[in-house]
Amino acid sequence: MAADFSAFPVTKKWAPRHPDRLQLYSLNTPNGVKVSIALEETGLPYEAHRVSFDTNDQLSPEFLSLNPNNKIPAIIDPNGPGGKPLPLFESGAILIYLAEKTGKLMPQEAALRYQVIQWVMFQMGGIGPMFGQLGFFHKFAGKEIEDKRPRDRYVNESKRLLGVLEKHLEGRTWMVADQFSIADIAIFPWVRNLVTFYEAGDLVGFKNFPNVQRVLNAFLDRPAVQAGLNIPPPPKS
Repeated sequence: MAADFSAFPVTKKWAPRHPDRLQLYSLNTPNGVKVSIALEETGLPYEAHRVSFDTNDQLSPEFLSLNPNNKIPAIIDPNGPGGKPLPLFESGAILIYLAEKTGKLMPQEAALRYQVIQWVMFQMGGIGPMFGQLGFFHKFAGKEIEDKRPRDRYVNESKRLLGVLEKHLEGRTWMVADQFSIADIAIFPWVRNLVTFYEAGDLVGFKNFPNVQRVLNAFLDRPAVQAGLNIPPPPKS
């Protein structure tokens, strides 16, 4: 039986073709691909909708009805708690929800579970904001500014955060208990973005963080990661 989405205006702009599946509203940004990667890893059926920044889809009334903070990603799970549709935004919250819903990507032991959540929060509160601001000043709006103190503030903090990861990953396969988890899914799309899209590898001395490089490469080798990085697919020309 198809879910009743009548209470969700977002489904008028992005009409579900498969209303029995989880609906993903996203774009191929570091935060966006966290959720598509998690969905690919868990095997949970879903339908992806592209929220285009080029046309300000994220500011549309329909999208704002789902996420008033006008950020991607967001989801509607037609089979949420109690069998009722669940709308949810904030990538970290969605990762925790998907892990708990499927019983995957999260250790069962309570102490390890909280360690995973700890590292998800580390990404949400530190890596994402700092790497994002560094990327802004380095690639988009900082090269013409003579005063480099704003850029350098984020460069130095990004180096510090990479150093935290580097030390933690010494002798470890993944972030927590050598188990691939939502902690890795939260962190490594941002690391990838820092050195590829933002082209800031030399700026932060990425070669000085071999453990981070090692785990990033292992992350990118996973088939579900490779698939999730390309969801939602680009529009057909």
